[in-house]
Amino acid sequence: MRLAALLFFMALLPRAADGQLHPYPLDVRQRGYFHSDDTTHFVFDAVLYGATPHRVVVTGGFRGWSDSMDDSAWALQPSRLDPHLWEIAVANPGYKAIPPATPFKFRIDDGRWLDPPRTATNVTGGNLVFLYGARPPRVRAELRGPTSVWADVTGESIARPLDPAMYALSTWDGRAVPISAVVPNTASGTLLVAAESLDVAAVHYLTVTVAADRQIRTRVRHDGLWRTLYSGKPLGADVEPGRTAFRVFAPRASAVGLYLYRSKDDAPGEGASSTLAMRRDNDGVWEAFVPGDLHGTWYDLRVEGPEGPGSAFYGSKRTHVSDPYARVSDDSYGKSRVWRRTQPARPVRGGRPRMEDVVAYEVHVQDFTDLLPLPAEEKGTFMGMTRSGLKNERGQPVGFDYLADLGVNVVHLLPVQEFLHYPDAEWQATFLNDPYMTAQGVNRENYEWGYRTTHAFAIEGRYRRRGDEPGAERDQFRDLVEAFHERGLAVIVDIVPNHTGENMDGRDYTFNFNGLDKLYYYRTDDEGRHIGPFGNEVKFEERPMVQRWLIDQCRALMEEFGVDGFRIDLAGQVDEQSLRALKAALPEDAIVYGEPWIPPSDPEVVAHPDWAWYKHDAPITYFQDDARTAFKGPVSNPEDKRTDRGFAGGYTAERDRVMLALRNAFPDEQSPNMGISYLDIHDNWALADQFATTDWDGRKGVDEGPFKIAATLLFTGLGPIVLHGGTEIMRSKGLAPLEERIPATASGPLYFHGKRDTYNLRAANRFEWTTVGARPGEVPGPDGRPRPNDYAGMLAYWKGLMALRSSGAGAVFRVGNPVPETYFRFLTPANTALLGYVVGDKVFVLLNAGPAEDRFANVTLPEGRWKLVADAATVRLAGLRGEDALLAGGTKEHALRVPAGSVKIWVRE
Repeated sequence: MRLAALLFFMALLPRAADGQLHPYPLDVRQRGYFHSDDTTHFVFDAVLYGATPHRVVVTGGFRGWSDSMDDSAWALQPSRLDPHLWEIAVANPGYKAIPPATPFKFRIDDGRWLDPPRTATNVTGGNLVFLYGARPPRVRAELRGPTSVWADVTGESIARPLDPAMYALSTWDGRAVPISAVVPNTASGTLLVAAESLDVAAVHYLTVTVAADRQIRTRVRHDGLWRTLYSGKPLGADVEPGRTAFRVFAPRASAVGLYLYRSKDDAPGEGASSTLAMRRDNDGVWEAFVPGDLHGTWYDLRVEGPEGPGSAFYGSKRTHVSDPYARVSDDSYGKSRVWRRTQPARPVRGGRPRMEDVVAYEVHVQDFTDLLPLPAEEKGTFMGMTRSGLKNERGQPVGFDYLADLGVNVVHLLPVQEFLHYPDAEWQATFLNDPYMTAQGVNRENYEWGYRTTHAFAIEGRYRRRGDEPGAERDQFRDLVEAFHERGLAVIVDIVPNHTGENMDGRDYTFNFNGLDKLYYYRTDDEGRHIGPFGNEVKFEERPMVQRWLIDQCRALMEEFGVDGFRIDLAGQVDEQSLRALKAALPEDAIVYGEPWIPPSDPEVVAHPDWAWYKHDAPITYFQDDARTAFKGPVSNPEDKRTDRGFAGGYTAERDRVMLALRNAFPDEQSPNMGISYLDIHDNWALADQFATTDWDGRKGVDEGPFKIAATLLFTGLGPIVLHGGTEIMRSKGLAPLEERIPATASGPLYFHGKRDTYNLRAANRFEWTTVGARPGEVPGPDGRPRPNDYAGMLAYWKGLMALRSSGAGAVFRVGNPVPETYFRFLTPANTALLGYVVGDKVFVLLNAGPAEDRFANVTLPEGRWKLVADAATVRLAGLRGEDALLAGGTKEHALRVPAGSVKIWVRE
């Protein structure tokens, strides 16, 4: 009997094309899990994902979207029954570890995030969902007025009670508040009428008995009051005719005091030269007016408010806060400074590029200037970045002139809004003589890329020229924008609105939002604690004044400095409607793109179809990681050259995906402008290290043929593109170690992720300007031996590709609208290392990603004469000499040889 049952079960199992049995049905493998006997089993089918991983982990809301690949509790193991399957069993009694409707995702190898299979049906916002469609018992409660609480009770197998005794309302400290009436409205929505007036600024809790043995307790949220609270008044400190106005939004505050100081070093509070009580208007804005022009005056705020969960007001923290709209904040801590509006740069010469024309160059101010031949006071500054006339020891232009003449049309700056640095004194007390920190160039200061914004309207003070007063950085940044504009380059800045610097590395800082009202400005749990993998998550949805904060900071950067657009960090954590509002508020030609991944940690936001978004309903252009992976492989920690360097590196299984990537035609892309293509970016491994010949260190040599193939793929596809600054000179992060390190200062731990994420390792990120113009053997390597890299040749090659893309013939790539499938005519020989394509009947590209020379046979081209403009060594629009230099179109057939790891490009004359 058991044998018969087993045979029957086996007969139901699906079979692969080779007849092999799969241990799980197809629907299980598509949805990524099954649940049985209080255990959730995650199942990863490599075939469905088109991957051959070395390791697989699962992450999601149940892990706070942790990006750690080293937590064994969430690492899947290869199945003994099927080499393509990976699995893990997680104890989940009562769905406490992994609640119903929780989103999750699989990550492989170095941390590559994988989108769900197209055939999966349990997908929301680009994530798989555990128990998709399940409706667990849930209570959502909101204050609606001085005696009104709205309760929404939903879930399977429960009934919304109408007996007032089933509802228990209390203050945060446990005092019961009687309920006089229960008024049903919808099948789940109920008005609860309190028998006494409620303090609408205070925190309350509601406990609902939903079954004889089940009660659910929830915080009564203020959303019912806050979703309609809005003011259009200017915020911050503004010099107005005859007076200086101060305004700050703090909806639950009971009192706000404005403190003015003669010096930034005056003691908070008692050291003030003047103190004013601010007045609250009906919309939650506190304001004060001081006669005269207070430009240059330092100030801070004392914000009083209720105690309870989520409170970080003065009564609990005993600290003053700074103004989130301040135009000047000197190193994040302490006071703000009144500053007049900055006059913007003149517009970019020739106008902003259209999105389809964008060739952006991502660059960090300090990385770019650290090794330039500059006076000490200009290193790491805006002024240093725009210093013209600089040359290296070979007489080659470096710095500003190098970038201005490179061939890009957009300078994409890593964050320049005031961001968190840990104090120098604390830092040096711990690390000044630390060998590791000294080698990485961070023993004297906390170097950062800037993804820890503390004051979104201020410009980073450490980027001003040494010795200048706080506030001078504003004009210096404006001058940087104008300098690039005069050379025809637009400037965009990387903004970080999804989280702030207040809760980094487990530290509980109170700069502004925490002290003004943590419950208003951030996503929090029922106990008023921050949620999210980055210390906090800014809450935009149902917070009109936070949505306005996002829009205001972008408009200020454009209107006071003349910037041309924005890259939005982790834009997937910003709700869709706020991003649409931002786009509508900016000029139509503003350049905007961002990261779509890592969804909000609040399940309410993720589950809302109008808030959560991903690629298919993206409100902005997004980073196209599918193209990146197809072109050159995953983002970091490669292990196998055969599989971890994409098509360009010889992993020819990616050829079909490369063809989609070139057309910007992945299933979620509605037009070529939806995805911005790239190869590497700041938080990836450098491309030179991924294509290194030895030790994954590009300083010891680079496989330059595959490197050029990757570049060719990037520049000969449709839509916008962005380059990681320095990749064109094979910039390496080889100085960064692979291992991670977690030291601690007096205020808490720090995290150094090594080569996989060099956000706080200064030396590894520096531009090596000595490589510009260098031929093989002219630059010493880390072991003292001459480097074999042809830096001059590689730079010339990339500049040639940029010139091709910006040329008349290159107009075939600069297309923003959908094109017919025939726009690309692909050549796909049996050897999958070969790929050819004719684009728009104007440009013809042949690639050989294999280890041996091969040829394309029986090639015909559209009518006309085709001129060879690129081969393995050179890109020259005037044309190249030699074999196949000219091809005739029409009916003539050609047999075209392409060397191993090589490129050929023709254009029709």
